[in-house]
Amino acid sequence: MKILHTADLHIGQIIYQYYERADEHIYFFRQLEDYVDSLAPDLLIVAGDVFDIPQPSARYRRIFTEAFVRIRRLRPEMAIVIIAGNHDSPSRMEAESPIWELANAKVVGTPPPLNYQDRPGWEEDFIMRLPAGYVIALPYMNSERSDVARAIQEYIAGENHDGLPVVMTGHLAVTGNDFTGHPEEIGTLRTTDLEKLGEGYDYLALGHIHRPQTLGHPEDSFMEEAVYPPPVARYSGSALHVSCDETFPHSISFVETGGRGKPVTLRILPLRQLRHFVTLPLKGEAFDNQKKIMKELKKYAGCADSVYIRLRVKEATDLSSDFNNAVYALLEQEGKDLRYNPKILWERGEDCEETEKSTPLHEIQVEEIQQISDPFKFIEMTAERYPALNIPALKDAFREIELEIQSMNNED
Repeated sequence: MKILHTADLHIGQIIYQYYERADEHIYFFRQLEDYVDSLAPDLLIVAGDVFDIPQPSARYRRIFTEAFVRIRRLRPEMAIVIIAGNHDSPSRMEAESPIWELANAKVVGTPPPLNYQDRPGWEEDFIMRLPAGYVIALPYMNSERSDVARAIQEYIAGENHDGLPVVMTGHLAVTGNDFTGHPEEIGTLRTTDLEKLGEGYDYLALGHIHRPQTLGHPEDSFMEEAVYPPPVARYSGSALHVSCDETFPHSISFVETGGRGKPVTLRILPLRQLRHFVTLPLKGEAFDNQKKIMKELKKYAGCADSVYIRLRVKEATDLSSDFNNAVYALLEQEGKDLRYNPKILWERGEDCEETEKSTPLHEIQVEEIQQISDPFKFIEMTAERYPALNIPALKDAFREIELEIQSMNNED
């Protein structure tokens, strides 16, 4: 059984509240299509976080759909399994699953019910049977549900008399993984011990953590090829650099296994990035005054193209209130695709030790947005990112709109 494993596409991401990344995702899909064409896998797994927000625009949904139509035409016999991640809408993905089944693709959005023991045959909704083996597809779950994974493994073991390989996919954080790239989530992500997920699988295709890694074998995370006894669990990592903290290489995992309990061969397939992240200054001490920053930016902009730029600045440096706007203006004048990360990397002391910003921004979770019914509540949550907002004026404007709506409803 040959498997291509990817995850955390985050299609539709607007990075740094300003830059859309459609061309970067199209660039990723072209590479994925090349791997499908050249390696002829039996199965393609997308282990969650297909989209960056639960309600992506029609444009981003089209990018996703057209890419998988091309992939299906390249290899019609290949099975496709897609699960929902914490950034996806489970119900929306589940609603479209019957259409995907016509293309030999299983899309799983909604997790098993809490009372699954009272529903005979519930396992069938999370299993895909292939000539080459079995696939267990478990989407993101809000609570620890390792009992579900073990129950489905036992269900398959009862019928797998031919010793076919078993592949499981899930979107969760496993205890002991490398959180690099998720600095704001360290200590807040709920994790599950790998042992609790059972051993009734040969390969576990994980999503949620963006750094590629083979659990239990950190030294092998970026090896070109390795062979392991099952079970093997791996995060394929995110398709793109989702933030400037993801300085590691990105890749797709290619897995081969000959049967249940047989050795698992893992190959790391590199992914090229359309845009890279750079931190200025490239070497030496951090910037210590605004004039130096602007001079270096102009110099770098003259020889660079299509990058994301972050700045290293000493903590005691005085910056003007319109500093970020000045940087945006300078980069736009160059007429190139130079993208600026306004989250400055502050450094303190003579040894230039890195530190968080003195007033870190509140990281808004998808679940928070889903629960917002008052649009002004969202504006208040994000106000710190836009200091020029006139909050009292906005409140007055929203109140005027509310009164107008009430008046219209009364007339109706």
